[in-house]
Amino acid sequence: MENFFDKYIQTVERTEPIKYTGYVTGVKWLMVESRGPRSVIGEMCTIHVGTREEPLLAEVVGLEGNAVRLMTYGDTRGIEVGAEVVASGHVLEVPVGNALLGRVVDATGHPYDGKGEIAAEEYYPAIASPPNPMERKPVDRRIVTGVRAIDSLLAVGKGQRMGIFAGSGVGKSTLISMIARNTNADVNIIGLVGERGREVMDFINRDLGEKGLERSVVVVATSDQPSIARLRAAYVTTAIAEYFRDQGKDVMLMFDSVTRFAHAQREIGLATGEPPAQRGYPPSVFDMIPKLLERTGTNSKGSITAFYTVLVDGDDLDEPITDKVRGTLDGHIVLNRSLAAKQHYPAIDIMASISRLAKRVTGVNSQKACQRVRRWMATYAQQEEVIIDGIYQKGNSLEIDEAIDHHQAIEDFLCQEEYSPSSMEETLKKLSDLSGIEIPPEEYAESPLPQN
Repeated sequence: MENFFDKYIQTVERTEPIKYTGYVTGVKWLMVESRGPRSVIGEMCTIHVGTREEPLLAEVVGLEGNAVRLMTYGDTRGIEVGAEVVASGHVLEVPVGNALLGRVVDATGHPYDGKGEIAAEEYYPAIASPPNPMERKPVDRRIVTGVRAIDSLLAVGKGQRMGIFAGSGVGKSTLISMIARNTNADVNIIGLVGERGREVMDFINRDLGEKGLERSVVVVATSDQPSIARLRAAYVTTAIAEYFRDQGKDVMLMFDSVTRFAHAQREIGLATGEPPAQRGYPPSVFDMIPKLLERTGTNSKGSITAFYTVLVDGDDLDEPITDKVRGTLDGHIVLNRSLAAKQHYPAIDIMASISRLAKRVTGVNSQKACQRVRRWMATYAQQEEVIIDGIYQKGNSLEIDEAIDHHQAIEDFLCQEEYSPSSMEETLKKLSDLSGIEIPPEEYAESPLPQN
């Protein structure tokens, strides 16, 4: 009986007893200006439109005198001057709980899959501060992704934050779907921001699959939705991950993509009068990115391991958003278009990628094996032109000869079919055979032997 009344008690507790109202004075694209209500930046309001059964959700993004500027979470059609605006008395909060598992939600955390309401155990603020750095647990345990190239040469720790950088059509979404299906994390939280509508169902049904969805929560804001919805979807995704981390779980967060999050803030910033700075991005974009990314990682209870995809405009790895994200995260995985053109999947450019915490979560022999393989790869890349042209004569350099002899085996090791997961034991055994360095079974564990 107590559980039956919980949702009604929560509704009463969240209801603002004093109702502050205002009225619409103008509409410019998705920006609605009103006189009143009394409100604060970030507060949720509703606009009562005569042609709609349900009021339109909007968020306060600017204040000037008596004027309130709001961005709507839906189409502005039907709004007229004089329409009533009602303040809710609270900022965007996300309903969270174990009932979210297996569900698809929208940019406000409400059901998007037509499967009925989600019973909320509590509410988390969408916008929150990162954990106190002095209370973060150290990253000292390895997480399994099921992708050989990552688990071997780019090992990732639980609570580490990685970027996946690539141009369009190089395999970012495919890579995160492989990780989502095969990781040993307790829960997957997946944010799809600015995706095409077709890709959402493809990802859920084809890439993630029924088993993957059972332990996942998917947050969706498609490219046709208003910029405020695409922006807040990033915060809702993070808030849901924070809830499960606070339950002591190891969470895998996959966010696609930071670039579209930045585009959404650029649209809002320019609409509210912010001056453009680098390549048309207003200063607020570069302030918001680290505040969002720093919320993941470890805290005193659990961990959020995060993979953020970045759509690299024109394959330029030095463009502003790419550069900002790369400087904030704990490592980066670069997907190479030329590798994809050769049908080398996943198209991970090992020599351009780095995991800054790999040595913390791997054993000594694993590190030696990785160093040897990387050295062969670097040598082959430096001499590739003379090798292919037939200029190099075998026997002139032992180092180059070794690189040539192992080149095809390394390629075979790094290539992996999308639906062929590789366990940690299988990956490290193959790495051991490839490098010729024995990796003891103790290093297969989640927490390898202490470093010498």
